[in-house]
Amino acid sequence: MPGGPIAEDDLVLVSHIVTPDALGGDGTTAYLGRLFVEPRRHAPGLADLTDAEAQSVGLWTARASRALREVAGAVHVYAAIIGDGVPHLHVHLLPRFPGTPREYWWTRHTGFTAVEEWPQARRGGVADIEALAAGLHSYLAG
Repeated sequence: MPGGPIAEDDLVLVSHIVTPDALGGDGTTAYLGRLFVEPRRHAPGLADLTDAEAQSVGLWTARASRALREVAGAVHVYAAIIGDGVPHLHVHLLPRFPGTPREYWWTRHTGFTAVEEWPQARRGGVADIEALAAGLHSYLAG
């Protein structure tokens, strides 16, 4: 996980996503700012969270979204819980950056969100992810 945890507490972990489906066509870059907010304990979905876990997931989702706006310059942050591929709750946070054409907003039926498919989307390698993660971590720790 490049950059390590961006934020965490006893119940929740926030990290930058780098998975095979998040990698670009060259296999070395990822969409910058795509985050996971997930409980530490295995919970398949929202209904499986304890009240304390739900509060922590919600709090970190809001805080990480603000960090993406303030640190990464996102103009909008999408949040989604899919739950079909892996039976463990993950809140996906996906920033939309200035200049993203409307046809690349939100999602398509391709397994990727449209914003990630834009040819000029912000992508980066491990060093870029680590730098962004450090900035987000610093913002959230402050």
